[in-house]
Amino acid sequence: MPPAPDPAAIPIDPRRFAPATERNRDPILALLRRVLPPAGTVLEIASGTGEHAVFFGRHLPHLTWQPTDPDAAARASIVAWSAEAGLANVAAPLALDASQPNWPVERADAMIAVNLVHISPWAATVGLLGGAARVLPTAAPLVLYGPYKRDGRHTAPSNAAFDQNLRRQNPAWGVRDLETMVETADAAGLDLAEIAPMPANNLGLVFRRR
Repeated sequence: MPPAPDPAAIPIDPRRFAPATERNRDPILALLRRVLPPAGTVLEIASGTGEHAVFFGRHLPHLTWQPTDPDAAARASIVAWSAEAGLANVAAPLALDASQPNWPVERADAMIAVNLVHISPWAATVGLLGGAARVLPTAAPLVLYGPYKRDGRHTAPSNAAFDQNLRRQNPAWGVRDLETMVETADAAGLDLAEIAPMPANNLGLVFRRR
């Protein structure tokens, strides 16, 4: 009988999986096809597992995708997904914390953040909007995806329950007011260009740099 394999010798797959990715990636891609530039670099903030970066990179081969995440394990997952896909237009992930003023990127042709605003402290959103104003050229898009309240009210009971669950996990998290987002973006130098309805009571917000 052969000896049992040494657990320490079995490679650990660093890839992470986000179940929501398969549900939302196609609607987000449809929005991106409409609003992203025909060429250039897309800076993705808080890339998480890296599944979106690889999916969008594969379907938007004319663009260079620059993933980022402040978490080292997330960056390892991004590297693993990218290596498996073998895509030349997905760059190595950068360590970037949106809430911090110093970013390792000086310029991008577009920016995207999926499910960041509600699963992070408000300072991360303020930093995200300010960072977009610094690195994007005039009229370049910042695309955000996630749930939002409108006129101070949740758009669905499921969003209200989700908001409560988020705040139980971390009081600094939560579904934000769309109007507050627009005001904060305006103060940073970004104009709201589009509100795109998305599945599961989410919204795609497109801001453009003034």
